[in-house]
Order: sequence, then structure tokens, then C-alpha cells
Amino acid sequence: MMSYMILSKQLKGFLALLLLSASLTFGENMKEKNDINPLTLQEKHIIEDRGTEAPFSGALLNEKRPGTYVCRRCGEPLCRSVDKFDSGCGWPSFDDEIPGKVRRVPDADGRRTEIVCSNCNAHLGHVFKNEGFTSKNTRHCVNSVSMQFIPNSERTSAEAIFAGGCFWGVEYFMQQIHGVSSVISGYTGGRTKNPTYPEVSRGNTGHYEAVRISYDPRVVDYETLARTFFEIHDPTQKNGQGPDIGKQYCSAVFYMDEEQQASIEKLISQLKTKGYKVATRLLPAAEFFPAEDYHQDYYARKGTPPYCHSRVTRF
Repeated sequence: MMSYMILSKQLKGFLALLLLSASLTFGENMKEKNDINPLTLQEKHIIEDRGTEAPFSGALLNEKRPGTYVCRRCGEPLCRSVDKFDSGCGWPSFDDEIPGKVRRVPDADGRRTEIVCSNCNAHLGHVFKNEGFTSKNTRHCVNSVSMQFIPNSERTSAEAIFAGGCFWGVEYFMQQIHGVSSVISGYTGGRTKNPTYPEVSRGNTGHYEAVRISYDPRVVDYETLARTFFEIHDPTQKNGQGPDIGKQYCSAVFYMDEEQQASIEKLISQLKTKGYKVATRLLPAAEFFPAEDYHQDYYARKGTPPYCHSRVTRF
């Protein structure tokens, strides 16, 4: 009995230390995640306590330059200037968000829907539907204090999403471009959340195999990436790529803004002038889901060039 009591005390002590360690680790992780940018008292009131700035007082209300609006607390991109409009409500208004960057949370009273940063849970404002301001019929009403604005001229990072058949080959060629910092293979444009490779392969989710590219626009421009994309796969094949048949392998470009859309339209026009019957679909960016770890850096890990893609000069 005495041995059991001693063992029980030791076990309780071990569990207490384990819980304390987990608590400290969680606290440090939250601190690291949420306190990337220190907040003023006013910013804390709005971002952490769900407050609201006075109407027509925000510094970003009348901002009209092209650029990106990022989370004040963690710096995650939230909205783009092309989606900003004047609603007359007194707060910055957007009829769209960057896919996957803004999360909606029903208010406790059930009357409104709060929007928060998907990365750090910072309070942004509220979203309203069916007001008729724009064709998208959506208004993200955001506190200026919750955001920072980065003009396009000051951007050090941008993203692009391309689908050109098996993502292994597209990833390989895009990784070779100077100015590209990362290429992630994944799934986009489908119906379900967090799809798996077997689900996408069976064509059950409507997703494309795609890559999300992060690059420095000061070093390489979007058109260079797009030209590479059109030369490393067959943009004229309608039903897939080579022997890989199905929507998941079809050619598509998911544009982030009007500039990317215009760039792709220009290149497609050039290809058609050269006689190519381009089948590439041009679609607005949708939420992107990274593929499983074993799909990432496939050819870099294998140590061989891709068999599924090769470069053909088309421009």
C-alpha cells in the first residue's frame, strides 16, 4: 500500500510537470504567433478585445493605391486593393478576401458575422451579404487599425498559382527560377476542405493538382513565371496532361488580382496568334491546400529531372 501511494505521488508529480511544460510551450507559441508586431493600446482594444474604431477616422479609409492589406498583428495578407470599394459606411470595405486568409465567426447574438485573421485570430471587423454594393454582393467592413497597407512598389513577396498536370514537374521547373523562394505542391479549385491525394486522384473533389509559388517581385516578375508555365506543359491539351487524364490534371491559372489576369490574357493571346489552340483555364484564386509531405520537393529528393514535363520554347 505504501509503495502504491509513493508511485501515485510520483505519477501525479510527473503529470503536473508535463502539464506545466505543455502550458509554457503553448504560451510561448501563442506569444510568438500573436506578438510578431507589438500593438498600441488602441490596437489591442480593437484587435484583441473586439473593439471598433470610430467611423470615418481610419487611416486606410481613403487609401486608393494598388497594393495589399495585411494583418496588423501577424503580417498575413488579407485583402487586395482591387477588391476595395467605397461603401460610404465609414470603414474600409472589400467585396472579397484573399482565399483562406480570413475566417468568419458568428457573433454570440446571432445577428452579425465577425471576420478574423485566419493565422492569428486578430479581430478585423464584420462581413455583410446581399447589400447590392458590388456584383459580388459582399462587404467586408474592416477596421483600419486591424490592417497595414503595403503598396505594390514596396512588396518583397508575392504569390502565383499554376496547374499544369502532375505537380511534381511544375514544381521542379519553377524551383529553378531565380527570385522564387518556395514552391508548394497542392490542391485548389475544388469543392471540399482539406482534400487528400486519393480523393483528388479519383476526381471526387473537383480540385486541380497545382503549385503555389512565393517569389520576390523585385527579382522576377509574374510574366516570367507565366511564360515558364506555358512552356513546361502542353497548354493545348483539354483533358489533362499526357497520359494523366481528368480535371485534376488540366491546365489552369489561378490569378490573384487584375494584373495577373491581364498578364495571362496577354500571353494566351500571343500563343493563339502563333497558332496554339490554348485550353488553359483562367480562374480566380481559390483556397489552396498543401499536398501531403511526400509530394513536396519530389524530384529534388529523387535526384532526377522530371519525366512528366519538359521545356518547349513557345514565345
